[in-house]
Amino acid sequence: MLEAKTLVKICGITTVDQALQIANLGVDAIGVISVKESPRYVSNEIKNDIFRNLKKNFPHIKRVSVVKNIPLELICINSFNSENVIQLHGDEDLAYCKRLRSKFPQIEIWKAFRIKNRDDTKEIELFSSFIDAVLLDSWNEKTYGGSGIRINSKYLEELKFNKPWFLAGGISIDWLTQILTDIKPNGIDISSSIEISPGIKDMNKTKELLNLIK
Repeated sequence: MLEAKTLVKICGITTVDQALQIANLGVDAIGVISVKESPRYVSNEIKNDIFRNLKKNFPHIKRVSVVKNIPLELICINSFNSENVIQLHGDEDLAYCKRLRSKFPQIEIWKAFRIKNRDDTKEIELFSSFIDAVLLDSWNEKTYGGSGIRINSKYLEELKFNKPWFLAGGISIDWLTQILTDIKPNGIDISSSIEISPGIKDMNKTKELLNLIK
């Protein structure tokens, strides 16, 4: 059984109702996808509605807006007004993170890295001065996230970062024991493995998984 200190983020939420149901189960963070090509994408209006309801009813839960490769010149100070975490899930480089940190000092920045081989983890520490958390996801040619594909466990052995890190990519009940005993991330990020369809979570699976974690 996973230790209670393991943080849990449920990502790809698309409705207020499911956001509140999942928040009530005791998660630490809820993510909404703002990437248009994702099957879990929601409009800015729906995202803000979800986050406003979470802020009102569960203010302690991190409200994570997942974005990808947004040109910095298109981001204004009002771009992020309902979330308290921006998750960069694209090819954003060190200079991008540094400028975004300067532009939004009041919001946490989480950076996702897609891991194709062991070398992909070596440069992550360079980002630590400009981000608040690391998220490791599997590499997939067709998508930047939500593929349900796991990272090769060999690439995750003895990982240590200066910032908390989340494991994503195919997180499921049958993998939890190995995550605890061999990988030991600070948190896990769950999406497709508990879904009925993209963006719609199976609440029974979600409860079962959270019960095992907590």
